[in-house]
Amino acid sequence: MKRTHLLTALVGTAVLALTPASASATKYNWLKWNSADHKPLIMAHQGGEDEFPSNTMYAFKQSAKAGVNSLELDIGVTSDGQIVVVHNTTFDAKSNATGSVPVSQMTLAQVKALDAAYWFTTLPSSGGGHYDHDQATSRYTYRGVATGAKRAPSGYKASDFKTPTLAEVLAAFPRTPINIEIKGRTPTEANDEYLTNATILANYLKNIHRTDLVVVSFNQSAVNQFSTIAPDMPTAPAIAGDYAYLFASFAARQMPSSQTVAFQVPNSFYVSSANLFATGIANCSWIGRAHGDGYAWHQWFGSSYLTHPADIDGIGTGVRTGGGDGGWKYLLDSRVDGIMTARPKALLAYMKTYKWNKASNACKFVGGGGY
Repeated sequence: MKRTHLLTALVGTAVLALTPASASATKYNWLKWNSADHKPLIMAHQGGEDEFPSNTMYAFKQSAKAGVNSLELDIGVTSDGQIVVVHNTTFDAKSNATGSVPVSQMTLAQVKALDAAYWFTTLPSSGGGHYDHDQATSRYTYRGVATGAKRAPSGYKASDFKTPTLAEVLAAFPRTPINIEIKGRTPTEANDEYLTNATILANYLKNIHRTDLVVVSFNQSAVNQFSTIAPDMPTAPAIAGDYAYLFASFAARQMPSSQTVAFQVPNSFYVSSANLFATGIANCSWIGRAHGDGYAWHQWFGSSYLTHPADIDGIGTGVRTGGGDGGWKYLLDSRVDGIMTARPKALLAYMKTYKWNKASNACKFVGGGGY
C-alpha cells in the first residue's frame, strides 16, 4: 500500500456504505491484540519488497520460510481477464518491460514472459530504494533468473521470479492469511478501472470460500462493489472509510459495512495544501476505538517511511509523545493486530528480543474496557 497520499484522498468522493452493526463474524479471527502471545500478524508487504523482489513467488516463499504469518499483495487484471499479482499499473519500474504499457493491455502470456526481479537489488541506493535503475549491473541480484540467463537459487525455479497469478499464490499458501489490494488498470487509475477490477476479483473470490483473505483498496467504491458481489468475503475500508470512522468524534463515528474485519491505515500522510505531514494516526485513542468496536488494526507505511521520522518501517524509539515515530516498537507496544512491513526478516528478528509490558501500554478501549 506504499504511496504518498494527499488529504483529498483521505476524504475521497465515494459514499461509504453505513450500518450500525459491529464487525462481522468470520471463521478466521483477525483480532490478535488479545492473543496469548500478544503477537500481531507480520504481513510481508508485497512479499517484503525491501528484502526480496516485489510480489514474486520467491518473495512470498522466502518470507514464509523466515516465519512470516501473513502476506500482503496487490492485483491487476490482464487484457484476457487474468488476475495477476503486481503493485503498479505498469511493469517497467520493476521488471524488464520497456515502455509504460498498462497491465490491462497485456495478455497473461506477455506478463509471464517478463523478469519480475529485473530491477531489484538487495543493496539499496543512497536514497534507500531497492528498485532504482541507476545501479551497477552486478547489484541486481536476481536479474536473469526468470529468463533462464542465471541459475535460480537452490530450492527455487525460474517461474518464482516471474509475475504470479493470484490463483498461483492462493494455491501455494492455502492456510496463510493474505491481504489483497485492488489496484487500477492504467496510470490514470480512474474510478471505473477500480470497479472493473473489483468486479473481476469478487466473481473469482466468491467461490474460494476462505475467510483468511481480506480485500482492500484505496478506492471506497471498489470496496463497496466487491462487497456487493462477494458479501461473505472479509474487507477493510478504503481511506475514505477510515476517515469517516476515525476522524469523527466517538459518538459520531460512521460504522463500516458488515464485511469489515480491520482498519488498515498509515501512520502519516502528506497534506499537499499545507505542505506538511499529518502524523500520529496510529494513536491509542483510535486503536482503542477500533478494538472496542471489534475491528483489527493493521498498520502500513507510506512512501515517506524512508525519510520521515513519523513513518519509519523500523524499530523506532517507541516514544508516544507527539504521536510517536510509528516504528515497530511503538506499534507492538500499542498492540496492533497486523504490521505490513517491507522488511519482514528484520521485524521478525526484532520481535525475538521484544517484550510487551502491560504497564507501559497506554491504549484503552474507547467507551469502556481495555487491555
